[in-house]
Amino acid sequence: MTKNWMRGIAVMCAMVFGAAWCMPAQAQTAEIKEKPPLYSYVGNWAVPRSQWGEMDKTTADEEKRLQKAMAAGSIVGYGNDMNMVHQADGFTHDGWWSSMSMAGLLAVLEQAYKSGSSTSPVYSAATKHEDSILVSRFYNWHPGTYKDVYTHVSTYKLKADASPDAVEMLSKSLFVPLMEKLLAEGAIHEYEVDTEAIHTAAPGTFSLVYIAANAEGLDKVNAAVRDAVKANPMFGPTLNSVVDFSQHRDYLSRTNANYK
Repeated sequence: MTKNWMRGIAVMCAMVFGAAWCMPAQAQTAEIKEKPPLYSYVGNWAVPRSQWGEMDKTTADEEKRLQKAMAAGSIVGYGNDMNMVHQADGFTHDGWWSSMSMAGLLAVLEQAYKSGSSTSPVYSAATKHEDSILVSRFYNWHPGTYKDVYTHVSTYKLKADASPDAVEMLSKSLFVPLMEKLLAEGAIHEYEVDTEAIHTAAPGTFSLVYIAANAEGLDKVNAAVRDAVKANPMFGPTLNSVVDFSQHRDYLSRTNANYK
């Protein structure tokens, strides 16, 4: 899956930049516009396999608090993931929530600290932990509750000489049209293009995230990429001219998610 996705994206970006850089700026941005910022908190944990059952119990307890926060309007989505493709030094689980404001995001984080859940035994047993606060201006979702679906994350690092608006152009010309089509077809439930709101990694890092409706949805995304490439045999600069692929990584998780 990863190689096909990378190859498809590279070819499609060749099409995108070859066409977009030849059009007036007004024409490029006429249809797709940035949305209000969507902030997301993600807590990643490396949990010993012997503690995975306890992690499930802790996640269920935390869901009650997050349900209340979403009902109150502080957040618009929340969920948890279990990594499906493990690395020796990688994370195994994460929990996350999203808000239309930094204040709403941090209010929920403060509640977690005050409740003592952040120091529960299973978290204390974790061998590794990392937090991220992300922001997206290109996103959409289907409201609802989704159990045992799949989240695919592709992370990229822009080259030092990439245009400052490279992520914006990629989103408007490539990612959003493709993801909106898949969202309308029901192949995916949510997507977002994330950058860091609080920079804990090198600047220029961004991620394309989508939640597939099921395992078949992952295949549908790949097929959509292949079909788009066949339908638009254009030439132009490739993604390699914008992205440092030595820093590219993919992640696949099994997900439980709720969106307002």
